[in-house]
Formats: sequence, structure tokens, C-alpha cells
Amino acid sequence: MKHFFKIIKYIKPYYKYVVLNIFFNILTSFFSLFSISMVIPFLSLLFGTSQKIYTVPKFEYSVSYFIDYLNYILTTQIESKGEAAALLNLCLIILILFFLRNFCRYVSLFFMSPIRNGIVHDIRVDMYDKILSVNLPFLSKKKKGDIISRHTADLVEIEWSIMSAIEMIFKDPITIIIFLITLFYINFNLTLFVLALFPLTGFVIAKIGKNLKKSSQKGQNEMGLIVNKIEETITHIKTIKIFNLKSYMKNKFQNDNYNYKKSMTSILRKKDMSSPLSEFLSVLVLIIIMWVGGKMALSNSGIQPEVFIGFVAIFSQIIPPAKSFTTALYLIQKGNASAERINEILEIKNIENINSGEKITSIKKSIKFKNVSFSFGNKKIFRNLNLDIKKGETIAIVGHSGSGKSTLINLLLGFYEIENGEILIDNKKINCYKKNNIRNIINVVSQETILFNDSIMNNLTLGKEYDLKTIKQACKQADADDFINKLEGQYKYNITEYGQNISVGQKQRINIARTIIKNPEVIIFDEATSSLDQKSEKKIFKFLKPFINIKTSIIISHKLSTLKSIDKIYVLDRGGIIESGNHGSLMKQKGHYYNLYNSKCFY
Repeated sequence: MKHFFKIIKYIKPYYKYVVLNIFFNILTSFFSLFSISMVIPFLSLLFGTSQKIYTVPKFEYSVSYFIDYLNYILTTQIESKGEAAALLNLCLIILILFFLRNFCRYVSLFFMSPIRNGIVHDIRVDMYDKILSVNLPFLSKKKKGDIISRHTADLVEIEWSIMSAIEMIFKDPITIIIFLITLFYINFNLTLFVLALFPLTGFVIAKIGKNLKKSSQKGQNEMGLIVNKIEETITHIKTIKIFNLKSYMKNKFQNDNYNYKKSMTSILRKKDMSSPLSEFLSVLVLIIIMWVGGKMALSNSGIQPEVFIGFVAIFSQIIPPAKSFTTALYLIQKGNASAERINEILEIKNIENINSGEKITSIKKSIKFKNVSFSFGNKKIFRNLNLDIKKGETIAIVGHSGSGKSTLINLLLGFYEIENGEILIDNKKINCYKKNNIRNIINVVSQETILFNDSIMNNLTLGKEYDLKTIKQACKQADADDFINKLEGQYKYNITEYGQNISVGQKQRINIARTIIKNPEVIIFDEATSSLDQKSEKKIFKFLKPFINIKTSIIISHKLSTLKSIDKIYVLDRGGIIESGNHGSLMKQKGHYYNLYNSKCFY
């Protein structure tokens, strides 16, 4: 239950609605009680067993006073208007009480809606914020589908189980308590006997509920696998088709889906057992009461027949809220599995702190990697790596696949923490600066262009304000303006998910354009022009040359047309820089760079 209570803390901002909901639930219970209690004088009048009272009874807190007072009113009605009129008035009073009961019930639900939806809204926001703030190493160990499932299926489960349970918890215990107090007033011993039967039913329900939580947790984990499989399929659909993996993927999906079906069937059977089981146990208790109380009424020992019928009527009204309360316990146990998975996200400790440290707005001297060592899992990527990049310099980094080129960039941006050594900006450790400042002055134009499901304009500006002239000038430099103007809506043209409605080359042009708009101090081109033909690449670099010349630029590329014009090329291998120089000098050395070139790793 601890995960349930962690979710419940989100109720705090809505305490005013909670108070109003409880208040109208109390009114609902009172009007319900009074409307049902009217059955006692109704039966007394109908069967002619009511005692006529002509004077107002002396006030006291007891059931007998309530019955006597009703008899006094009925006597007055019968004497002045007759029995039929008194019966009609009694029916009208019951009708009014039922109307007030249902009106108050609606108002209580009216105030429950903002509580229910507000809690789910706040949880969703906090979960999303955690995902935005978490360290990359944590996310790299998690399946995307599982994280998506926690934001969707688990949150829906919270909404429909725990939130439904909260609604019942605010309403049903109030009704049960008020009705039980009334039953104690009617007959203390009989009510005490009723309460003695409740622990047995509670034990059976708790046993099933505990088993239900375990099954629900398994079901939610299996849903995570299904979502992950769907997400993988959509993302890699081309690869699946190229390698004719349809049957293979379908079989894996069917297996996961079948396991989920089995788990959910088990869960639903246990959940569906709660209603008939609790109803049977409630009816069993009612039958025992009818037998024990009926004997008392027949022998006139402590309760009158019409009062006993009223007792049974009131107790019968405890059964629905008791049943609902039981259902709520089942729902909490079922939802507790989802709450545990959601709390795993909400309680993530690997949070990236991007605002601590000194402010930095520009690089004045250099960026240095000094004896840097780093491992990814069990694989050693860098061993005492040294690299010095001076302000305004344009360098290239080359190396075979897996040599650590992209990892170098990730370390510079603070996505991963180094094991040994130092990364320095202006001879000061990079950890001394705010990460968000570092990322403002460094920008990566990568091979994998990420575009959002939004307009081209919003994909270029990414939430910042720029004038249209600056944006269009940047698009011209990136050779993107021409194709954008040919699109319907031009800069308002909406890019679909993953940028599927524009070409790979067009995506890269937009990516380059938004880097120019951002105007960072350091630009990193990580295979940025890999999807462009040689003509387009030359055209873009011709436009970019004035821009790059005033920046510190790092180019990672396999294209010789890009590397030949760069003064300093660093060759990365075996965890460090093994060669450096321009293209001509490196070819003369006939070392690693020469071998890479001759093996046609470059083109």
C-alpha cells in the first residue's frame, strides 16, 4: 500500500475540493438515512400498529424519540386530514428526501472531478519532467516502450483504479459509519453481532487482493514489452521490410501479446470475483441478521417488528457501499502495481543538474581533454586521451566505427561523466560551469536529424524568438530556403513524426539552418552532410564558410571532400589520439589515416 499512499500525496493542492466532496457526501448519507428510516412510520401507519401521540415528545438523543416524534406528526395528520392524506404526505416526504440525496450525490461528484483529473495531470507532468531531467546513462539502460507504457497504460490504470478507489473512499466509509451509528441506536446488541461477522469477510477479500497486485504487476510489465515492440516496429519498419522480417517480428509480438492476454485474463477473473464474492458474503451476513433479528422481533425481545424491518432496510443500504469499498480495495491492490512502476520514474535519483556552477557565455581560449579515461559498460573507450582545440580553430576527428568519436562529443556536452582526467574550458574544469550554458555555446549538427511533429518554423526556432530575416538568411546559408518555399504553407508547413514527409537531405538542411540561427560559439558537425550529394555538400559549405571561419568548429566526417581542406586532422584509435596533421602530411606518414583511406573507409 505504500505506493498507493505516495500517489495520494498529490491530493494536497485539491484539499478544498476534498472538503466540499466530503461535506456533500455526509449530506448524501444523512438524506439517504432519513429517506430509508421513513419506512418505519410508513409500515406502522400501513399496518395500523403506530402508537398515536397527541403531545410533542420531550427531546432526547435516541431512536425512540425519533419514532415518537414521527408518530406525533402522523397523529396530527391523521386527525386533521385522514389516513390516506397522511400516507400521501409521507410518500412526498420520502420523495423529497431521495431528491435531496441524489442532488447532494451529484454535487459531491462535481467536486470529485477536479481532484481525480488534477492528480493524474500532476503525476503526468512530474513524470515527463523526470524524463527530461534524467541522465542519459539511465535512459540508455531502459526500454523506450516500457517508459512509454508507464506514461500511458500505467497512468490509465491509476486513473481508473486508484482514482475510482479514492472516490469510493471519500464516500462509502462516511455512509457506512453514519448508518452503523443509526443501527447501534436502534439495537446495540444486534449491531454488535453484525460487526463480529465483518472480519471474516475482510480476511477473504484481503487474501485475494494481495494475489491480484502480484498478477497486475506482471501484466503491466508485459504491456511495457508490447509497447516497446510496437515502437521498435514503427521506428525500424524499413529495416524490417528490407530483411523480410515480417514473420519473425510477428511471431515475437504474438508471443508477448499472448503472455499479456494470459496475465490479463487471470487479473480480470480475480477482479471479477470481488463483486460476486463480496455480494455473497454481504447477503450471508444479511440472512444471519434476518434469522437472529427475526427471532428477537417475534419474541418481542428488544425490537418491534416494524423497527426490525427498518433495521434490515438500513442495513441493506450498507451492503452497496460496503461492496463498493471492497471493490475499492481490489482496485487499489490492482492499481498499486501501476503505482509502483510510476513511482520508479518519480523517484529517479539520476537527475542531471544543469543549473549549478559558474555562468559561461563564451570560450576565450580553448577546450582541452587532458588524460581523459572513460568506459561504457565493460568497454574501455578512452585511455589518457589528450586533445587541445583552440578558439576559432577548425579541426576534424576521424577514426573507424566505435573508436569513440561521438562519445568525445557526449563527454564535452556533459551527457556522461569521465572516470579520470579533466575536460577544461579556458583552463577551468568543465564541471565548474553550468551545463545549460555549455550547451548554449556548443551545438551539434548530427547525422541523425531529430525533427518534431510541428511546423518548419517551430523546428527552426525551437521555442526561441528570432526575426524572420535572420531565419530566412540561415535557411539560405543551409541551402534550405528553396525547398521550403516550394512546400504548401512554406515555413508553416507541418513536419510529421520523425520528419517522414520530407527527404533525409531536407531534414539535414533544416538541422544545419537551426544551428546557424542559434549562432553558437562551437559547432560540431557529426557526419552532418552524410545524406547530401557532393554538389549539395559543396554548396552548403561554400555558404557556411564565412560562418565557420569565425567559430570553433569540430568536423567528424568520412567524406574526403570535407577533410582535404582542414588544416588539422586528429586520428582517434585505441583510446587516444594516435596521429595528427593535415590530409597531405598524414598520407605521407603512411600510418593509420593512410590505411583508413586505402581501405576505402572514407569516400
